[in-house]
Amino acid sequence: MAGETLPLFLRLMADPLRWRLACELAAGDRRVRELVAAVGQPQNLVSYHLRQLRDAGLVTARRSSSDGRDTYYHLDLGRCAQELAATGEALKAGAPTGKRVLFVCTGNSGRSPMAEALLRHRTGVQVMSAGSHPKPLHPNAISALKPFGIALGHEPTHLDSVCGNRFDLVISLCDRVREVLPAFAGRPRLAHWSIPDPARDPDPVTAFQRTAEELDGRIRLLEV
Repeated sequence: MAGETLPLFLRLMADPLRWRLACELAAGDRRVRELVAAVGQPQNLVSYHLRQLRDAGLVTARRSSSDGRDTYYHLDLGRCAQELAATGEALKAGAPTGKRVLFVCTGNSGRSPMAEALLRHRTGVQVMSAGSHPKPLHPNAISALKPFGIALGHEPTHLDSVCGNRFDLVISLCDRVREVLPAFAGRPRLAHWSIPDPARDPDPVTAFQRTAEELDGRIRLLEV
């Protein structure tokens, strides 16, 4: 299961001293005494953490060609990037999944129809949207999706009229509607995205554009 074991990179870099050593080595190869001076910690402690990084394959050591008694430590940035990517994949494994998706917000006039249209645009899943207090589609929602090549058209739908449908995943898009979600048939997985109502922003045009970008970014990470 995702989350049961911390990914290697996260386990290593969660330690503040190992993170500082990695940052120092990212700037160039260093000898132990140089790292000791840079981080202000005893040599035995620095050596211990360097060994942890070496055992993980993130740091390598090479004898100095000038003085064979010296050892230079090198951070493998390519390996770090691979491990960091693996950390991201581990997080992504916990993202919501579903082939039948419902987006809900209060008015079903902005956030949820935008999310519905964006997901439909990017995938072939069955997707709907609804609201606890439906209102007419906001014109700025239509404008905000034009850069995505989407001509948004939507009839506001009341949440009560769809709760009997079977969904795999229900995503609430505002904090208010999350508190009034009904019981859904089939007990779908519930997820919450806390996204402010762009219609309430002093600059709604920009807010709707920002909301569309945030929704699209989140939708790209959905496993559907």
